[in-house]
Amino acid sequence: MMINMFDKTRSGRIDVYGFSALWKFIQQWKNLFQQYDRDRSGSISYTELQQALSQMGYNLSPQFTQLLVSRYCPRSANPAMQLDRFIQVCTQLQVLTEAFREKDTAVQGNIRLSFEDFVTMTASRLL
Repeated sequence: MMINMFDKTRSGRIDVYGFSALWKFIQQWKNLFQQYDRDRSGSISYTELQQALSQMGYNLSPQFTQLLVSRYCPRSANPAMQLDRFIQVCTQLQVLTEAFREKDTAVQGNIRLSFEDFVTMTASRLL
């Protein structure tokens, strides 16, 4: 999925420039993760995740953040997200944001889609 973000020809490959751009994204996400991993435990909490996503410009509900935690964090009394999972979340949000923006031509923050358009839009990017 990360390669697809920079694969302009949809060939499943990226050139050196695409790799450089991908590496820059990974480094930005890593730096953001480390900024919120204040105790240097190698993981961030629900609250830290919500703050990090907010800093990235995502105004997401607490319920959505909780969904991410339940999907990407190990089940425990105090679930926390590790860097690799954080990068997965960031990648998926980036891909879905780009897909949304393609349809939100009026830049209003909402779009109208048929179910098939929605499934096609997400499947073509996430599968």
